[in-house]
Amino acid sequence: QVQLVESGGGSVQPGGSLRLSCAASGFTFINSATAWFRQAPGKEREGVSCISMGDGSTFHADSVKGRFTIAVDNAKNTVYLQMNNLQPEDTAIYYCVAGVRRRLYDRSCPDVSWYEYDYWGQGTQVTVSS
Repeated sequence: QVQLVESGGGSVQPGGSLRLSCAASGFTFINSATAWFRQAPGKEREGVSCISMGDGSTFHADSVKGRFTIAVDNAKNTVYLQMNNLQPEDTAIYYCVAGVRRRLYDRSCPDVSWYEYDYWGQGTQVTVSS
């Protein structure tokens, strides 16, 4: 059974840090595309950070560039999102997603939409407020 289980969300003051984890079972992150999306109340879902399947390159949205880092620990089969200098506008539910189908191999991950991934986590809440 394939599962993505996120953890690490919570409440933090502006300027603080959190590290989100996404543990996979039923498949491996090796040779997969993976990403973090987020959705704030009343706003559209947006891609935050991702790793492309083919070359493992990473991408971060302009809104989080320099503050967030995505990384994979293949030994633990876990993807992380390190979030530093958090701001109130980062408040959202964060979702981990992964894609394993070959058609994603040549795709740059920022171009892969939510619906093109194969597996989705349940989400974890991040709240940034003073």
